[in-house]
Amino acid sequence: MLTAPPGPEGAPRTDGTPPKRPVAFGAYVGNEAADLRRLTALGTWLGGATPRVGRVYLPGDRWSNIEGAPNYLSAWARWRSARRDRLLVLNVPMLTRNEAHLPDRTVRAELRRGAAGRYDAHFRTLARRLVRLGARDTILVPGWEMNGITYTHRCGPDPRAWKRYWRRLVRAMRSVRGQRFRFEFTPNRGRDAIPWTRCYPGDRVVDIIGMDAYDAPRRLPFAGQLNEPYGLRAHVRFARAHRKPFSYPEWGLYANGDDAAYVRGMLGWIARTRPLYHSITDYCPHGVWRCRKNPRATAAYRAGMRRGR
Repeated sequence: MLTAPPGPEGAPRTDGTPPKRPVAFGAYVGNEAADLRRLTALGTWLGGATPRVGRVYLPGDRWSNIEGAPNYLSAWARWRSARRDRLLVLNVPMLTRNEAHLPDRTVRAELRRGAAGRYDAHFRTLARRLVRLGARDTILVPGWEMNGITYTHRCGPDPRAWKRYWRRLVRAMRSVRGQRFRFEFTPNRGRDAIPWTRCYPGDRVVDIIGMDAYDAPRRLPFAGQLNEPYGLRAHVRFARAHRKPFSYPEWGLYANGDDAAYVRGMLGWIARTRPLYHSITDYCPHGVWRCRKNPRATAAYRAGMRRGR
């Protein structure tokens, strides 16, 4: 989002060089249709900057929801269609009972079922629904944060099965007529439970390499987040080596409280590396607009984003 100070949008800067288009940004403000108003209000709060990224999560409790049953998808699809430069980003659970903290043996069995094609039909149903809604170019983020332990769709219990399952899922969705989906591989920053490179399913089935990059663990400064194994710098190197665009679908405060230095660090990193898009998570404890517990970080985010217009 941040660049050298531009003139009016589309005008050259005073040094004679053409302006760079601001990096697309958004925020997670909720899934429901009513939450679209919050996305517009965020832009107003930022002084007129326009959020071009809408983030939505499918529930991972049952297959009917993973198939796209939630009725809010139609509203977000209309939002996407209203402007050509918008991005709709949809996180897709790969398994049901996705936040039930199931044991590794159960996860392993489920991943192997997915790898064998047992769940292909659910993802074809989702693809057809998105195409029918007019959201045929949605960025899909299946199995996000797979290198951690939070979700049932985690990679650690069986990386080989996880990668085979991802490949099947992508092939199933790409088989639907009319789709133009992009598939985003998005681990947590850092090593977490397993190095995320061990989960990478291959260049043919990945279009974007994302990273969820929260301010954690405690007392790790931003320089450490940049330079740790499997951290921010390694993420950009990996994406560039694979000739893929990269992104930050989720970032925000987490373990270090009202950390303005982290916010300035992330915005500076985004300005230097110019990802495809970035999206802050905006609810407590992560947020900087609707969460009043983080006034210093809020001021840093607002000032940095306004400078980058």
